[in-house]
Amino acid sequence: MPICQIAGVDEVGRGCLFGPVVAAAVILSESQAQSLWQAGLRDSKRLSPAQRLVLDRRIRSETNQWRLGLASTIEIDRLNILQAALLAMKRAVLKFDPLPSECWIDGNKTIPFLDLPQKTIVGGDNTCPSIAAASVLAKVWRDQLMERLALQYPGYGIEQHKGYGTAQHRSALQTLGYSPLHRRSFRVKE
Repeated sequence: MPICQIAGVDEVGRGCLFGPVVAAAVILSESQAQSLWQAGLRDSKRLSPAQRLVLDRRIRSETNQWRLGLASTIEIDRLNILQAALLAMKRAVLKFDPLPSECWIDGNKTIPFLDLPQKTIVGGDNTCPSIAAASVLAKVWRDQLMERLALQYPGYGIEQHKGYGTAQHRSALQTLGYSPLHRRSFRVKE
């Protein structure tokens, strides 16, 4: 009888003005889930950057059953942010070989055109260890990407706000204009 492998799926970067949306899918055994939960694993938004880094390393050391997917700013502008986030999730899940037997997704939307059983869990990143692990891995990876991209696009403060629409970021947009990685569908009103 095959082992049921459930992938927890979450994304980060939906509310950003800059850069891709990043998704992760994570499969944890019961013991891995319990160990990580006891170590403080929760939704990445509830953790400090230092806590996220520690948990990111621990997740990666406890399981190799994780995958990342992303959707570019061009795809976000073409599809809309929700569809681009779901596309990033689909890309992450489809990188598994073999595919998981089921996906548990943070939120209330299933992934279109993914021929696997899916369960949506609103607030799943606070209650389901595999979804919380996906949240942490996606957040850490995206934040590190933003720090690298900040060197290519100086002046926007991306290393601090990670692409979110802070006052600093909006002010920089007024002064510097849009870079190639800014989402055009998220234009700041002038």
